[in-house]
Amino acid sequence: MHMYQEYIEKEIQLKTRRHFLRNCTTGLGAVALAGLGCQSKTTANIFAPTEMGGRATLSHYMARAKRVIYLHMAGSPSQLELFDYKPTLNQLHDKECPQSLLEGKKFAFISGTPKMLGHQAQFKQHGQSGAWVSDHLPHFSKVVDDVCFLKAMHTDEFNHAPAQLFLYTGSPRLGRPSIGSWVTYGLGTENEDLPGFVVLVSGGMTPSAGKSVWGSGFLPSVYQGVQCRSHGDPVLYINNPDGMDRRLRGQTIEAINQINQKEYETFGDDETLTRIAQYEMAYRMQVSVPDVMDISKEPPYIHDMYGTEPGKSSFANNCLLARRMAEKGVRFIQLFHWGWDSHGAGKSEALNHGFLDRCREVDQPMSALIRDLKQRGLLEETLVVWSGEFGRTPMMENRGGVANPFVGRDHHTDAFTVWLAGGGIKGGLSYGETDEIGYYGVKDQVHIHDLQATMLHTMGLNHEKLTFPFQGRDFRLTDVAGKIVQEILV
Repeated sequence: MHMYQEYIEKEIQLKTRRHFLRNCTTGLGAVALAGLGCQSKTTANIFAPTEMGGRATLSHYMARAKRVIYLHMAGSPSQLELFDYKPTLNQLHDKECPQSLLEGKKFAFISGTPKMLGHQAQFKQHGQSGAWVSDHLPHFSKVVDDVCFLKAMHTDEFNHAPAQLFLYTGSPRLGRPSIGSWVTYGLGTENEDLPGFVVLVSGGMTPSAGKSVWGSGFLPSVYQGVQCRSHGDPVLYINNPDGMDRRLRGQTIEAINQINQKEYETFGDDETLTRIAQYEMAYRMQVSVPDVMDISKEPPYIHDMYGTEPGKSSFANNCLLARRMAEKGVRFIQLFHWGWDSHGAGKSEALNHGFLDRCREVDQPMSALIRDLKQRGLLEETLVVWSGEFGRTPMMENRGGVANPFVGRDHHTDAFTVWLAGGGIKGGLSYGETDEIGYYGVKDQVHIHDLQATMLHTMGLNHEKLTFPFQGRDFRLTDVAGKIVQEILV
């Protein structure tokens, strides 16, 4: 009797909901089938094996952008040294900050009464649009008529990791899917031989929030970002080990996937389908990824345009790789360049030293990316976004009431600048304004959730309908907020 009871308990454990519906009476099976027919398109298709390959599955309306290239300056560059020109701030330079700007405010480091800090750059207007750009970005100043500036961005988080998570996942806490994962979940990829979501990192370090900013959260892990490298193996372990050729690797993967398929049929764990898809994708990537990552095939004039050096790790190389991936149908391409946290506590993070190096590293390649996409007819269908995770203060940073030894600014949530280009966005536009010292947004403010909603909109996705059921409710990137910034759309 005891052995029989153990057998029954084991059988019950193996009976998942899927087994129950499959093996029960025809009548209940019909009820279940009818229920599936009433599901939303998103929920019904989420784990279909044919969708795991990454083919486009969901669009709410006509898309203007087929793909996104997101350029993130990790650490957050100062908008007051790049785009947001405020003559009044120069007049207040080295004067004590008014208490009205400090009361009730939270800063990462500022305490006591800091001094105001004028622009550490010279500004001029450029292009037919008359956009203000500092002399730190001479190459970028030539493409401003293709760019839309959001001058009154604001966020809820004033520390790096939470702010980065908030920007990409809609939440300052771990566990939510990144925007790249949401996009590939909704649309898939146009190239089954490449990941739909690719990440490239330069500057020597990953973002403060780590790889969570390109994680899939509670979405199936097939939608997480795949980190590639611009030197060495493009993806870790992509090459076959010694003694294994491509034929043997293919046979090995086939055997593993047969086991995984039986595992799925037995237990019904949907993540098993993800493993099958990832093994198959990895096998195809052995051929496709090295080809797309080989920038040495580009002609000399392209390398001159971007300032690239094949074989090295750099933001310039990553910008060229982003264009190559866009051509191959990768849906979401995310570039992180580390080192923009300009507090002034040391030379490397001073606005008149390390910050200048960061500007030189990104100015030419990000400008070349816009020009290159445009000359190839790709800019109209590619949304390019540039940002940090928050802004910088109009006052000089001090720590413990003492000014830092070098010139720098503290974190600031109430005002910063983001720019966008292509993908259904109006070029030559400056949207939003800050006050006379760049402290608060005073006109046409744009919140992080608004930016997320607008980005999804350009790709044909309704941010309120792109949802996923988790822990008893439907989640979305923009939580319960977000509005599309219609004024910047073509």
